[in-house]
Order: sequence, then C-alpha cells, then structure tokens
Amino acid sequence: MKSLCIYCGSRPGNDPAFKQAAIAIGQEAARRGCRIVYGGGKLGLMGATAGAARDAGGAVFGVIPDFLVELEGILEGVDHKIVDTMHERKMLMFEESDAVLTLPGGIGTLEELIEILSWVRLGLHRKPVIVLNIKEFWTPLKLLLEHIVAEGLADPALLSDMVFVDRVDDVFPIAERRMLRARV
Repeated sequence: MKSLCIYCGSRPGNDPAFKQAAIAIGQEAARRGCRIVYGGGKLGLMGATAGAARDAGGAVFGVIPDFLVELEGILEGVDHKIVDTMHERKMLMFEESDAVLTLPGGIGTLEELIEILSWVRLGLHRKPVIVLNIKEFWTPLKLLLEHIVAEGLADPALLSDMVFVDRVDDVFPIAERRMLRARV
C-alpha cells in the first residue's frame, strides 16, 4: 500500500485515545513508507495524524478547499493542494489513495465515509474501507448499517464492504489483505 486516505475530525474530540490513535496511525504510515492523504488542515485529529507522519519522516499530501484555509490552516512541511470545492477535495483524496481509513470525526467525516461506502455499493471502486472504532466510537454506525440490512433496505454485502477494527495495529495488515483480495 503506497498511500492511505484518512477521514477524521478537524477537532480532537473529548477522549485522548482518539488523538493517540491518530498519532499512532501517522507514525505507522511513515514507518511503512505509506503516504498519508488527508483533508489538509492542521487542526484536530487531521493535524495530529498528518503531523505525526511528517514528524516521523513520512510523506503527507493534504487537500483543502480554499474556504477552509483560513478556518483550519495548512499544516506546514507537507505537500498540499488547495482546491475550490469539497467535492474536488474528496475526489482528489480518493484518486490519490490506495485505501481509506476513517478515524473518529464529526458530520463531515461521517459524510465522507458514507459517500465512499456508497461508491463501493455502486461498483465505482474496490479500495479497502477501514473504520478504526476506537473506544467503540463508530459502533452506533455499525448498528445502523446492520439495521438497514436487516430491514431489507440494503444488500447484505454492505456489511462486508468495510471492516471495523478496534486497534491501530490491525489497520495496515487488514487494508493490505483487502487490497490483495480486491485484485483477484
């Protein structure tokens, strides 16, 4: 895996475990020579992940819409591109990555995850989609998706289109296995 798209919050959240996980992901990506592709800001979990990768000598590519530059700032010392719209941001992040990882985040993170998951359902890509469920942050979403399937409103394959993991150590091995499986 050469590059990993990260969806996560522009805020750190209330639980220090979220930031610890973000830093660990950035450091592990750098150790593995895997470039982090992220939303470009310097705040919150986004900044923690990208900053940790940068500080560990890893490659980082940020994509940020011009209207967010003043709100979120740009992380110094990383490659970045300023785009016009959120749609351009999401598309470029997707195009520049081999797999997608979602950490805790707010409504924007949720929207990004749901969109990328819908693209899998529509057959637009087969990139691995991993959800890091630190402290069961994403368990309510998992339950909702199971409910949607149980009610007959989505194909049961939806539940295998992404994988929920509880530990940072599981992210890269699972993403790499799923990449291999997608190539078959």
